[in-house]
This record gives sequence, structure tokens and C-alpha cells, in this order.
Amino acid sequence: MKLQAGDQAPDFTSIDQDGNPISLSDFKGKKIVLYFYPKDNTPGCTAESCNLRDNYTSLQKQGYVVLGVSGDSAKSHKKFIEKFDLPFPLIADEDKSVHEAFGTWGEKQMYGRTYMGTLRTTFVIDEKGKIEEVIEKVKTKDHTAQILK
Repeated sequence: MKLQAGDQAPDFTSIDQDGNPISLSDFKGKKIVLYFYPKDNTPGCTAESCNLRDNYTSLQKQGYVVLGVSGDSAKSHKKFIEKFDLPFPLIADEDKSVHEAFGTWGEKQMYGRTYMGTLRTTFVIDEKGKIEEVIEKVKTKDHTAQILK
């Protein structure tokens, strides 16, 4: 099932980079940028995360909380945050339950090979938990501009 603008964002509970439980409902009443990315420390994912970091103040001024999600472990996320000084939490979704709920785990192709992986997608969610926008064609180096347009 593919989530679209106007749908209620599914609640979830997973863990953050410190191993603490984190739920979407923890942020009720706030606007959320929930971005799904394939892997810590890869070029595209680093560019996307650093673009959000570099524009974090602008996002906060617009009332946004930023949450990143990948299938990496909490330990991997912690290192990624420390290496690139990321100011927002990263959610460890090793069992892919958050990916499944948001429809971001699917078939991908590279070099003629088909495999399952994270479909890079960002959900912009309003204060009531409704999805305002789904960004599927993410420009990793200029992602904030897609969100704040």
C-alpha cells in the first residue's frame, strides 16, 4: 500500500541512535520531516542528511522536527551522527517494520540486478499526523529546498 498526501501517517515505535524508544506520536502537535534513506555513510545518504543538517535552523523556524529512518543499527546511526554532526534523531529500523508501514521497502534495480531495499522517500507530516506531501524524487544535495519550497 502506498501512502499519499491526505493519508494519516501510521504511528510506530522503534529505537533511536541511543537505543531509546521513539514513536511518531511523540511529536504530535509538531510538523515532521520523516525521511527514509538507504544506508549510513554512503554518498547520497550523507549528502541528503548533511543538506538537512545545514538547513536545520530554517526547518526549525518553519516548525519542523526532522527524523531520519534507515535499516541500520542504533550503533551505526550513532557513529553517523557523530561523524557528520547531525542535530536530529535517526531511527533504527532493522526489522523494516517502519519501512513496511510507510511503503518504503521495495524492489530496486541496479546494474540490471533486482533486489529489495529502501526506496528513498520523504514524508512531510502536519501537526495532526496527516501526510501533507510525499517526496519520492529526492534531490539529495538540495533536499531542504524541496521541503520548504
